[in-house]
Amino acid sequence: MKNISVTVIGAGLAGSEAAWQLAQRDIHVELYEMRPLRETGAHISGNFAELICSNSLGSNLYDRSSGLLKNEIRLLKSKLMEVADKTAIPAGGALAVDRELFSAKVTYELENHPNIKIIREECIEIPDGPVIIASGPLTSAKLTAKIIELTNTENLYFFDAIAPIVQIESINFEIAFRASRYSDEDAEGDYINCPMDKDQYITFISELTKAKRIQLKSFEKQIETGVNAGDPLFFEGCLPVEILASRGEMAMAFGPLRPVGLKDPRSGKRPFAILQLRQDNLAGDLYNLVGFQTNLTFPEQRRVFRIIPGLENAEFARYGQMHRNTFIASPKLLKPSMQSNGRQNLFFAGQITGVEGYVGNIATGLLAGINLAKYLRHEPLLVLPQETMVGALCHYITHANQKDFQPMKANFGILPPLEMQIKTKRERYKAYADRSMQIMKSFLEKGLVE
Repeated sequence: MKNISVTVIGAGLAGSEAAWQLAQRDIHVELYEMRPLRETGAHISGNFAELICSNSLGSNLYDRSSGLLKNEIRLLKSKLMEVADKTAIPAGGALAVDRELFSAKVTYELENHPNIKIIREECIEIPDGPVIIASGPLTSAKLTAKIIELTNTENLYFFDAIAPIVQIESINFEIAFRASRYSDEDAEGDYINCPMDKDQYITFISELTKAKRIQLKSFEKQIETGVNAGDPLFFEGCLPVEILASRGEMAMAFGPLRPVGLKDPRSGKRPFAILQLRQDNLAGDLYNLVGFQTNLTFPEQRRVFRIIPGLENAEFARYGQMHRNTFIASPKLLKPSMQSNGRQNLFFAGQITGVEGYVGNIATGLLAGINLAKYLRHEPLLVLPQETMVGALCHYITHANQKDFQPMKANFGILPPLEMQIKTKRERYKAYADRSMQIMKSFLEKGLVE
């Protein structure tokens, strides 16, 4: 089908996966990416599939929702999962990658595919021909206006934030120690841990809640909230730490600073609170503050985060920051195949659809790419069973209540209930995973995905 050309807008996780799936099916792809000519305010390079928040793709364990999602798209021959597995770095039971190497490899693969033409410019019009819009949460204002015009509906949005990264040589290992949660005491572990006693924790929280924040620009403020007009709308799954801390003195102790499964080797006891840092690159010289998304000013980040024991002299390779994320009204606009309700040759993929999480973005890009190819071949579109995590995720974002629609990441709560009741959570999650994988394998045996 090389005489047919399709357009993919955006070379993030979803767009890169979609372009690869189409190109592998012998379809010519024009892949638009405005970076580096047009910056987003959050990305730092012009590479494709750049991970701008955490470098972790979540749990890799079989009986975790994120691990299940990964295993499903591995079966579906996801290119980005293949690259992620090849660029993995130590992270306990999670799949973390060297973010620069990961995006560099994805960029290389796409730039050297004979069926993909890279166009480095901002796409400000939606083509009339077959197209996948995977422009991401930082879709430009001009393209957002065109999407609103095309769909005849207002776009939605929430605010997301990025965690800081520090240089390992600046961490004080007389206080900080290596360990993974619940690991053998003699094992070194894949995380660096900064323990706090109660007084240190209370002091940190006090300074965190008083610290100065970066003021949102006027166009970024929420116009109508129904509660407090002008207040920013945050995604609950990725709250800035200063917002979480303001909800109560102990909120952080039960959130990103929870100490469960860890013991301070100096005392042999569990600390009152603990900050974990995760390796961010293959060289192992950069570590990100796990769960520490923030919108504090850069000087305040230096001052406040250096209060944490072990980070007294921390040198920051990247500061945290906040950005606006745009997503469409998917329950109104999309089918579970990622096809538009109003235009058959138009598909959406990625975070702009309301899917949250790196792997969820990859999964929707994969599905959109497969289904646009099927559409062009006049074949029935692929709708995955709801018992699978990919199918459940796509069903949720296209069937949720529009009134309180919020981005959703993979979780067992969106799967149909099990036929038999299982009491323990671990066994129940394993049963969900077993059922999902069995159904996905049976589905693929039908030959519906070439």
